[in-house]
Amino acid sequence: MTEAVNSKSNAAADLVRARSHLLDGGLPGNPRLDAESLRQAMVDLFEFWLTSKAAELGITADSGLAVLAVGGLGRQEMLPYSDLDLVLLHDDIDPARVAEVADQLWYPLWDAHIKLDHSVRTVPQALQVAADDLIAALGMLESRHIVGAEDLSNLLIGGVRREWRSGIRTRFDELIAQAEARWERSGEIAHRAEPDLKNGRGGLRDMQLLDALALAQLTDAMPGLGPDVPGGGLPQARRRLLDVRTELHRVARRSRDQLRAQDADEIGAALRIGDRFDLARTLSDSARTVSYSVDVGLRTAANALPRRGLARLRRMPVRRPLDEGVVEHAGEVVLARDARPRRDPGLILRVAAASAQTGLPMSATTLNRLSEDAPEFREPWPKDALNDLLVLLGAGRGAIDAIEALDRTGLWGRLFPEWGVVRDLPPRDVLHTWTVDRHLVETVAYAGALSTRVARPDLLVLGALLHDIGKGRAGDHSIVGADLATHIGQRLGLWPSDVRTLSAVVRHHLLLSDIATRRDLSDPDTVQHVVDALGGEPQLLELLHTLAEADSLATGPGVWGDWKAALIGELVRRCRLVMAGDELPTPEPIASELIAKAAAGGVYVDLKPGESKHTYTVTVIAPDSPGLLSDAAGVLALHSLRVLSAALGVEGASAVDTFVVAPIFGDPPDAGLLRQELIRATTGHLDVAAVLAERERAAGGVGAGRYARAQPRVLWSGTSVPGQVILELRVGDRIGLLSRLAAALAGCGADVRWAKVVTMGSAVVDSFCLDLGADDTSVRRDAIEKAILAVVPRVEPKTS
Repeated sequence: MTEAVNSKSNAAADLVRARSHLLDGGLPGNPRLDAESLRQAMVDLFEFWLTSKAAELGITADSGLAVLAVGGLGRQEMLPYSDLDLVLLHDDIDPARVAEVADQLWYPLWDAHIKLDHSVRTVPQALQVAADDLIAALGMLESRHIVGAEDLSNLLIGGVRREWRSGIRTRFDELIAQAEARWERSGEIAHRAEPDLKNGRGGLRDMQLLDALALAQLTDAMPGLGPDVPGGGLPQARRRLLDVRTELHRVARRSRDQLRAQDADEIGAALRIGDRFDLARTLSDSARTVSYSVDVGLRTAANALPRRGLARLRRMPVRRPLDEGVVEHAGEVVLARDARPRRDPGLILRVAAASAQTGLPMSATTLNRLSEDAPEFREPWPKDALNDLLVLLGAGRGAIDAIEALDRTGLWGRLFPEWGVVRDLPPRDVLHTWTVDRHLVETVAYAGALSTRVARPDLLVLGALLHDIGKGRAGDHSIVGADLATHIGQRLGLWPSDVRTLSAVVRHHLLLSDIATRRDLSDPDTVQHVVDALGGEPQLLELLHTLAEADSLATGPGVWGDWKAALIGELVRRCRLVMAGDELPTPEPIASELIAKAAAGGVYVDLKPGESKHTYTVTVIAPDSPGLLSDAAGVLALHSLRVLSAALGVEGASAVDTFVVAPIFGDPPDAGLLRQELIRATTGHLDVAAVLAERERAAGGVGAGRYARAQPRVLWSGTSVPGQVILELRVGDRIGLLSRLAAALAGCGADVRWAKVVTMGSAVVDSFCLDLGADDTSVRRDAIEKAILAVVPRVEPKTS
């Protein structure tokens, strides 16, 4: 008995000394092992100890006993303080003999303070555990024979993998749910200050998930990634994650999965990566590569699941056209059969734009084919390519996944070589949630939702994409970025004036936030400084105002709020007043012949052909009253006349309104019919609002303009006349919108002195001069704005 105790004690002491030697030093002449060598040395140490101990205990090839390694030792990725997962297999031999062997195998490890996860099973018992417990099954998929009866080990390993392949269809949903729950608990490695390297999204557990899918023959080991992807691809990502976790164990001197900020500099130095920012960049690149591969792997696996029963009889998915050379197939965006990537460089952006707009992922096979075959764009880019880029950037949240997929497969860097410097670049302050490149794409998504605020949404989304492109380089990133934006704008084929504006947006993207939060806005010199910096250009001011909000929203929670919005808004208002080029809407002069008709009184309606083939000009003269504009616009809408623009004015006691309209179908009605309907509406015999509402319901709501992509925007500005203000509305179109707006204004008691209405595609920009008199207060304006927003299209709700 004493000899057995001493034997166990000596074995434990030998193991402790050997492990300490590896962790504290290394081999003679090499005082410190690098991370990869340390892992291999740990594998060799434990395998040597186990085989030696097994020989001592009689665990031989014909003993009916075998030792299997699971987990890190099974994968040959043994970290310094990871648990040792072992299975002692036996072939229905004497239970007393099995217990004796198990005790003599486990106790020395416990005495050495090695964390041990152990089990003793027959092959059928182990197979049953794998069938009942998904986590156990995933572990056994990685099991490896160490010593003893190899045929016994092979029986288990082969059986587990065979059952895994045949049963994956019934376990796939549980596998996905388990992964998603883990991601919810641990977050994304790429965008966390203290990431969980093992369980976080993009971590080592996800690598094991990919291995399990590959063993089920549902995907390959490197889904969606070719050999030339940024960062070296999946094998390099795995090695880097393992290296960082290995050094984390060595620094903490215990098992640890979460990288703490105070350890990052030491780990970065040990791996010769650099400081904590360099380490964060390395982890972000690796984790995003793994995350993308997992997305592709899960999608590929889901499509490859064997179909059973009636599902086998279902027809193959049809190919639905999305764009030239681009189709949807089996829930993915793929190339059409006749697409020729070698002759069509624009395919890259058409595929990405289709993905962003539809929310469908791009096929990994398609991306790999484009990476291999698609040629470089000539410079400047073709106009169609620029348009496709703008469609991609304007797709809102859908652009994020599309750009991420392009970037992880090397295609985004081909389009924008400057991107490499900001890719995975970590932020330098705690306010930023994202890496610099992801922040740029997040800003694009927010800018797309705010596009109705500006007259040039194309320059807004391009400015959002490039505003921090100068980071990671020497010098002020705004100045460096402005130069880069000039080169990029020229490469994209923008007009010279637009290139200058884009460069100025990047150069001054921080100007409004910095001045508004740090300077006295009541000081005229403060406002003049901003006006001078912007060259007195109202369009540039408008772009910067919107970009400031999108940039703040994309930075992180709490960066944009009412206080900051109010400060920047007040600065912009004062700058508009100072700028000599500020283009405020003004009323059109009334023609002399119309003045004469207005003087005669009564109701007059005239309809004449317009300047283009399918447009007409409708002139309405009638006694001025609060509801006249609503009734006139409503009558036009009821007769399927879409208002393209309108100029409204007052001459004496009569309103003189001119509408440019386009029939939705057919020819316009007779002017006499319009006059009769207008008289019915003004005398209360025709309820315009009720009929319009019924028309919209019949049109189906969404198709009738019920929803919009971007938030409606209301702008207020003053005039030189006391009590008069200008309300400008930018919003998506809707059946009878002008009639509804006019009714809302009349309901608020706002007297419309004149108006200018412009329809551009599916968006409208309406300007109303309101006479509020002495009641021009913030409370009154808020009430009017609330009434206006109640009748405009709502933002399209998110769908799950």
